[in-house]
Amino acid sequence: MLPMSEAPKRSRPTHGVKIIDSNSTIIYLTVCTKNRVPWLASEITHDLIRRVWHDAQAWLVGRYVLMPDHLHLFAGWTGSDITLDAWVRYWKSQFTKAGGQPQRRWQTDHWDTRMRTARQFEEKWEYVRNNPVRHGLVKRPDEWPFQGQIFDWQW
Repeated sequence: MLPMSEAPKRSRPTHGVKIIDSNSTIIYLTVCTKNRVPWLASEITHDLIRRVWHDAQAWLVGRYVLMPDHLHLFAGWTGSDITLDAWVRYWKSQFTKAGGQPQRRWQTDHWDTRMRTARQFEEKWEYVRNNPVRHGLVKRPDEWPFQGQIFDWQW
């Protein structure tokens, strides 16, 4: 195995989640708007994306944060045969159709990382929930209105 300094850097995300039935499968996902145009952080968008995620239950969205030009979420596998990639494509298309604003487009790809431990999950959640603070949008994470949790799954 190469040391980190010599390991090749990824320029595109690697996809494909290996499902291990004996372990929880929780994925940290980042999705950006096309050309990072800032249209996500609004009440209408927040309500619509929550409805779309609630209905697209091949993977269940737990905690999430919408930023103006990207979003972070944690999704848990339900035992479905639908891959994470197919599920992301599906909810993006459902959101776009339901929103009726074709100029609001998504970047084609996404980044995903499997959470391997409860500690890793909690550390990543702290990073995500502090994102609006780091971007100067609020002083405290709880002040950011475009965040929440849809499903409460257990680690």
